[in-house]
Amino acid sequence: MRCSAMAVFQRFQRLQTLHVAPRRLKPQTCNVTVHRTVTERIQQRHAHDVVPTRRPFSRVTSDDLSFFNDLLPGRTITDPDMLESCNVDWLKTVKGSSEVLLRPKTTEEVSQILRYCNKRNLAVSPQGGNTGLVGGSVPVFDEIILSTALMNRVLTFDSILVIFTGILTCQAGCVLESLSQYVEERDFIMPLDLGAKGSCHIGGNVSTNAGGLRLLRYGSLRGTVLGLEVVLADGRVLDCLAKLRKDNTGYDMKQLFIGSEGTLGVVTAVSILCPRKPKSVNVAFLGCSSFQNLLETFQICRGMLGEILSAFEFLDASCMSLVEKHLKLTNPIAESPYYIVIETAGSNAAHDEEKLHDFLEKVTASSLVADGTVATEEAKIKALWSIRERITEALRHDGYTYKYDVSLPLEKIYDLVTDMREHLGNQAKNVVGYGHVGDGNLHLNVTSPSKDEALLAAIEPYVYEWTWKWRGSISAEHGLGLKKRNYIYYSKSQEAVRLMRDFKAMLDPKGILNPYKTLPDDVR
Repeated sequence: MRCSAMAVFQRFQRLQTLHVAPRRLKPQTCNVTVHRTVTERIQQRHAHDVVPTRRPFSRVTSDDLSFFNDLLPGRTITDPDMLESCNVDWLKTVKGSSEVLLRPKTTEEVSQILRYCNKRNLAVSPQGGNTGLVGGSVPVFDEIILSTALMNRVLTFDSILVIFTGILTCQAGCVLESLSQYVEERDFIMPLDLGAKGSCHIGGNVSTNAGGLRLLRYGSLRGTVLGLEVVLADGRVLDCLAKLRKDNTGYDMKQLFIGSEGTLGVVTAVSILCPRKPKSVNVAFLGCSSFQNLLETFQICRGMLGEILSAFEFLDASCMSLVEKHLKLTNPIAESPYYIVIETAGSNAAHDEEKLHDFLEKVTASSLVADGTVATEEAKIKALWSIRERITEALRHDGYTYKYDVSLPLEKIYDLVTDMREHLGNQAKNVVGYGHVGDGNLHLNVTSPSKDEALLAAIEPYVYEWTWKWRGSISAEHGLGLKKRNYIYYSKSQEAVRLMRDFKAMLDPKGILNPYKTLPDDVR
């Protein structure tokens, strides 16, 4: 029987409070030698603000421009006004000085561009939707910008030979939201959903191994991407554009390029699994009085909603205040210290709503949830999701933002926010936390009226030391880019970084692809 949001909360019955014994988590033992090595590898305290030294790449000449104009007539851009937006990142914190923007339409054109640039020793900065948050998609100096914006064609979509999933093959410059609309018209969905979906490109998503709101249900891109087409630094085209679910013939080459941030090759096409579009979608927006209650709610949610659970997101009261203040969004429930967005997606509306009702009844009767609302209509679902998805936009209105994207054990995920608030005191304007509970991913944001070197010195390396102590990762889904390159040793061993260097040297011996990104300054 279909139950409304009001009916769900009217029918709650009192249940015994569920007590979950927390697992005692111990911090990482501080091995003095290892810790000293990590610290020494961070060359300067403000490592993400350290501008690297320009490497001895060639500079663009009139002969180079003639070659590019012949190859890409009307698509070789040198107008400073048109170059302005491509030289600045989305946060407006990193600015390059490129004088050339190339807009290829085909893989062959990308191949010819890179073959030429490699021969001439011209550095190249691949760029998709330029929505990255770590300075990975803009030039640092005068690198040539290679934009995939015109590589925006869907190549094939196969749905006949598969039952539960479709297979989409498209060029790397397709905008995620456009792909979502394309596959939804065919009764499928994309396996990832991001707040930046209206601008980000699928090639950039793959190159940064973007996570997003659907990872809990459909997993990471490492599992949903079936194949890639990649152009290497010397212009060779690596065709691994498979459409097979199973292929165990040697090394899985595509994995090397997923998450490599354009430093090993330029992704030009993607083959990706697309799940069936769910026939029933429900969203619950809940309030919790403590983060422990939120975690216990998550445990019950996993157990009771199981196969229909597609998202479990959280935001704190400070995030809610920002979206209310700067975006004029409305809090749909009573004020709470913490908020949860839960989405279910299934094939049977009555079955899904009954399971959701039983879950909500239990967590409310157990006093884990203080208030909430449920949406089944598309308009209200979008309204509830917009609160979570537009936090980044609200933060931009709040001032200069220092952004950190870490993964931590669930028990510690919000402790970083509370410890950072205590650590900074009144130095910061706001310290807020939100993220993906299902995969232990916290987005920690610190705002100030303007760029503040003293505040940055207080945040870093404290945030990375804290994350390292609890065996977390300093970048859960944003990548390293320019800003975090020198902090890699907090998450990767020297041996791992050396191996990354070796891969880079093998595939891009001249280092022309996205230089100054991902790898630390002490590695060439």
